[in-house]
Order: sequence, then C-alpha cells, then structure tokens
Amino acid sequence: MGSYKYCICFTRKFRWKEAEPPADVKAAFTACSEGAGHVGPDQLRRFLAEWQKETEATAADAERIVEQVRQLRQRNLLGRVARPLLNLEDFHHFLFSDDLNPPLRSQMHQDMTAPLSHYYIYTGHNSYLTGNQLSSDCSDVPIIKSLQKGVRVIELDIWPNSTKDNIDVLHGRTLTSPVELIKCLKSIKEYAFAASEYPVIITLEDHLTPDLQAKVAEMVTQTFGDMLYYPDTETLEEFPSPESLKRRIILSTKPPKEYLESKSFKNTSINEKDLNDEEAWGKEVPDIKTEIDESVKNDGDLNENDDEDEDIDDDEEDQKLRQNAAPDLSEQELVKAAVSHGADLVRFTQKNLLRIYPKGTRFNSSNYNPFNGWMHGAQMVAFNMQGYGRSLWLMHGFYRANGGCGYVKKPDFLMKIGPHGEVFDPKAMLPVKKTLKVKVYMGDGWRIDFSQTHFDAYSPPDFYTKVGIAGVPADSIMKKTRTIEDDWTPVWNEEFTFPLSVPEIALFRIKSMNMICLRKMTLVVKPVCRCLS
Repeated sequence: MGSYKYCICFTRKFRWKEAEPPADVKAAFTACSEGAGHVGPDQLRRFLAEWQKETEATAADAERIVEQVRQLRQRNLLGRVARPLLNLEDFHHFLFSDDLNPPLRSQMHQDMTAPLSHYYIYTGHNSYLTGNQLSSDCSDVPIIKSLQKGVRVIELDIWPNSTKDNIDVLHGRTLTSPVELIKCLKSIKEYAFAASEYPVIITLEDHLTPDLQAKVAEMVTQTFGDMLYYPDTETLEEFPSPESLKRRIILSTKPPKEYLESKSFKNTSINEKDLNDEEAWGKEVPDIKTEIDESVKNDGDLNENDDEDEDIDDDEEDQKLRQNAAPDLSEQELVKAAVSHGADLVRFTQKNLLRIYPKGTRFNSSNYNPFNGWMHGAQMVAFNMQGYGRSLWLMHGFYRANGGCGYVKKPDFLMKIGPHGEVFDPKAMLPVKKTLKVKVYMGDGWRIDFSQTHFDAYSPPDFYTKVGIAGVPADSIMKKTRTIEDDWTPVWNEEFTFPLSVPEIALFRIKSMNMICLRKMTLVVKPVCRCLS
C-alpha cells in the first residue's frame, strides 16, 4: 500500500453564551413579578421606586424601559414579535445595561459653607505642560482639559518673553516651548466653571520684574473683571467658604526673587527663605519644623508675612495681583515632616492651606501617592494632570466624590482640637470604623472591544479580577477572585470584606486581568447592590 499525506484546513468559532442571572437577581425578579414569571410597566415602576429608591420614576419611565428592552429583544429574536413584558433574561439585561439602568452618579451632598481650609481641593501642577517636564510644549489645551474634569487649582509659571516686553508661561530653565500668558488667562475665564461653579484658584510662580508684574496685574483685572476675588481686609480671621466664592477667581502667588531683591529689605533674616526662589518653589527647606512653626503662629492669616509686605505694597495694582500663596512642601519634604511633626502638620492645616507638589526629578510628569498628604490635612495635593499611572487614577477617582465639584470636605477628625490642644495623630493605630462588603458578580462587555481571537487563537481568555482598597496603610489591600477559564462572560459571584479605619478617604479599586497575556482591562461594575441589598 502506498502512503498518503493530506492537510485539512479549518476555522474554530466560539459560541457566545449569555451568562445566567445570579441568584440575587433571580430572587429580585421573583419578588418584583410576584411569582407571575414576568414584569410589566407597573411592577417595574414599583421596583424602581421601592428597590432602587428612584422615587421620581414615573409610569412613563417604566413603560419606556419596557419598550426599549422589548425592541432590543425583538432584534435579537430576528424579527419574531417579543412580548411587551420583561422575563427573567430581560430583567437581567435591564439591570446590567449602561443605557437603561446607568450607575449611580455622585451628587454634591457636603456642606460647602465652611472655610476653604476645611476642604481637599482638586489641584494641578505645571498645568500648562502637554507632556514631560523638560521638552514638551506649553499650551492652554491641558489647562482647558483640567478645568473640564473639575480641577480647581491651575498653576502657571510666568517669565519674561524673549524681548522682555511681555509675559510667557513655561517651565523655566528647560526646553519647554512657551505659550502667552494672556492666552492661558482667556482660556481659564472661558472654561473655569464648565464642570463646577466653585472657585478656581490660579497659583502663579512669579519670575517677573516689577514692570512686568504690573502688566500681569492689568492683564488679570481686565480679563477676569468682577470674577476676580479681592479680600475685604489684608488679614482675615479665616478663609471664605467655597459657597461664598462661587464663580470667582482667586490668585495665589509669592513675590518673585527679583522683585524682593529690588526692594532692598532691611530685615534680611526674616525674608531669607523668600529671597531664594528655588527654595520656595522646588528646593528642600532645610528646617521643616521651623517652617511649620513660623506658619502656625499666623493661623488664619491670609498673608504669611504681612509686616514685611507693608514695605512691598507701594502699588495698588500690585496688591490686587498678589494674594497669599499657600506654603509649599515637596513630596519629599512632606515625608520628612510627617516623621516627627505629623501633628504639627495637622494643626497647621486646620486653618491654613498647604500645597504639596511633585519632586523635581519626575521629569516624565509622573505622580506620587496622594494619601500621605490627605492624611495630614493638606488641601492642595498637586498632580501632573497630563501624566499617567495609578496615582493619577486615584486622584481622579477621589474627586468624583461630592458631585465632582472639585472640593471634598476633610474628615471631621482632622479638624478637631482636644481640651489640651491635642490633634489627630496620623501615626496612631485606629480602630475599624466601617466594613465594606463587595460582591463581584460577573464581567461583561469585552467582546465589544476585542475580537474573539484577540487574546488567544484557540480559546476564549481566562479572566480573574482584583478588588481592593487604596487609602491609609492600614486599609490598603487587594484581593483576588478565582480564575475562570475559556469564558468571555466570567461569573465569579464572590464576596469580599474590607474593614476600614479611615473610610472617609478610602477608594475602592477594581482591576480585571487576563491570564493569557496578563493584559489589564477595565471591569465595569454595575450598581446592582443599590437594588438588591
């Protein structure tokens, strides 16, 4: 007999199967349908009002949802007429539909009448940069994007232009290309309140001569007009509230080194730290405790150095431009100060604003862990909004709270003072205050963004999910579901428990992983808990 060789070509098709509704969904459907096996508009309206607490839902809303689900099912049934009622599968689809049953949206619910020092404020760093800190372009575009996301503090570094007759915004002593200050100011005016009506603070890192500083004062007053905030007095007992500053622009700056030197101060020892521009805006402060102690003496004072500023303020327009800047600490300085002076930081931030900025070696515009600043009461934890990475995700997630208005009330424990002047100790071990329980039901939607053979040519991917807490060290933890193999719609139905000592600043993290290529993907979590808990 002869031998034969042959080749067979074939393609493998993966059958798509819909995930079975979880037990809790089945139980909710049974209760909603009263055992009838289907849900009509009246029953759905009661479900929306009683289970999901959507008390404003009307009969028309319920009828619209039923009709939309019916039309969708009719398309899926290839032309066959679908019943004008919801069965279990329809009900399951409704619960997990982004369009028909969108996630709960954060509403502004916090008291906004306390002083500014009582709030965390969504703060940008070098807000004009489009990329890295050394060679990227300067533009008003990243400023606009930040304001549209709800960022409330915009930082501008202002320098004389090449001909010394106008003002540019750029990262000084680098290869970054400049953008005109007036362009940035006009964009801020246009987009300041696109996402929130609460005040926008412009922090100016000033490297100008007195004549150019006066020109900036004229630019600012002409651009913002009545939007610009002027304190009633040079020294205030406490900061005004976000509510009282709605749709207002606040300027915060320190006198430039060149300006101070031109005034020939008599008391150089008092102003030594102000004379060194690099110290004020980037170098480490040699004695952190002295810096904090001097500031604490001026609790509630909008201007740190009022006595010295009397010699500076010989120009009315200049006084309008210069409001007090919050003391700056770099991220390294904060770490050093927190080791031995954590309580001093908390005490200081009860009445004063403190700004934390990224260290100078973050040339790629990366960011740092914001929780150390928040735990010590720092209101302005400044981030490179054009950067990337987990820290920036945490920042964006944190400020989605309170309706995304850009101001989040600090926890009460950071504002309390004991009978003997004691304040919260950030290093103290705290008891569990709340326990968060989370059930990971299922993962769905990846088939919309990826082809069936995207991860593996021969089988669907193997998924698992990590869930956890980002917060203070005692609360931070990640946990993992089991891995489900060969399934585009994995159903885990696993519950996790997270004890929280500081729930006020804890963030819930979700990360879905594919075992085949360890590619990170976003897991869309539907708020089924609002109707099933």
